[in-house]
Amino acid sequence: MHSVENVARRVHYAGKEADEETGMRHATVRMRCGEKYVEKPEVCKSFGEHHDEMEMISLISTIVQGCDASSGARPGARRMVADSYIQRLKDLENVAYDFDGVTKAYAIQAGRELRVMVESEKVTDAMAAQISYDISQKIQTEMTYPGQVKVTVIRELRSVNVAK
Repeated sequence: MHSVENVARRVHYAGKEADEETGMRHATVRMRCGEKYVEKPEVCKSFGEHHDEMEMISLISTIVQGCDASSGARPGARRMVADSYIQRLKDLENVAYDFDGVTKAYAIQAGRELRVMVESEKVTDAMAAQISYDISQKIQTEMTYPGQVKVTVIRELRSVNVAK
């Protein structure tokens, strides 16, 4: 028997794919997927009931619905239009490129973190700290984003020699 959490995760993703292909409501698709992996009917029923697509009759369905709602409130949890999501990540990266010495910028963790690489020859340690602060302030004042964005500036000096 599989843990309810692992089954729910598998069913969640299987249901996302299947509802686009079948045209069925996703909670119903997930309930059917759950029936395939879980022996307990109340768990399967909770998959179908958690979006009020079916009459909610069990306590576990109420709990699943509450967990789904709190999980969905976290940044990046709900599906966004792909183009706007990608554009938001690009906009986040572009904020960093406005600063001197920045060579690369990567929005990671669904845009909850921005990693910025700077040239060690042009940017001192003190400047790197200031760039991190300035980028975070620019994001805060000029962008709309869910939750918070951690800005990490990386200044690295590599010295490589070869002994022959």
